[in-house]
Amino acid sequence: MSELTGRSDAAVVIPALNEERAIRAVALDALAHCAKVIIVDDGSSDGTGAAIADLPVERLRHATPQGKASALRDGFRRALELRADGVLTMDGDGQHGAADLPRLLAAARKYPNRIIIGARLLGRDATPGKNRFGNRQADFWVSWACGAPVVDSQSGQRYYPRAAVELALAMPQGGFVFESGILIEAARRGIGTASVPIMARYADDRRASHFKPFRDVSRITAMISWRLIRDGLKLPGLWRALTQPALVVDDV
Repeated sequence: MSELTGRSDAAVVIPALNEERAIRAVALDALAHCAKVIIVDDGSSDGTGAAIADLPVERLRHATPQGKASALRDGFRRALELRADGVLTMDGDGQHGAADLPRLLAAARKYPNRIIIGARLLGRDATPGKNRFGNRQADFWVSWACGAPVVDSQSGQRYYPRAAVELALAMPQGGFVFESGILIEAARRGIGTASVPIMARYADDRRASHFKPFRDVSRITAMISWRLIRDGLKLPGLWRALTQPALVVDDV
């Protein structure tokens, strides 16, 4: 067991939709590092629930798919009920390795009151070209709105301090816009980001990603553009995003 297991204030939230091929391995991986693992089955129509039925995890289920944002909200809410002071997130498709969770937590201890992003900086050649393009575009807009450079704004492996979790529960956005919105709203309240390099994992037999680069980045861009126009474009924020170095924590 890793150092994370003994931390009763940390919980892992894993949203899952039709992940029967990967979810058991993901859950076991997470349990090896954390005692509190919450899996939110977002109305799967396959054997996702059966694959983890015998595991000592908290299981939440939606009767029908409600989207990743709803799954994360329900997982966050349950984590707070379990008195977690922070929440780690992973995707249910096996893209993220739980061995990186202690590194995210170590970065959170080093840089408190920040959202820690597991940035897919290692093995980037494995990332499909359309994903790389979409991620670059999203990073530009999210960084502008945050007023500081954000590395891999679309990564689903993160650590959220409790203040960011509570903020997320009060937000209205859904879909993939939700996770970008958390970063922006948190930045407005003085909660910045730091990134920890992780491996980009794209197995050949992994199911197709729910993230659609052109569709979802277009939605993210529209959301952020409206915010920027409403707030007077925030050009100083753009300048900082383009000229300041990003905080990348590679020594944990």
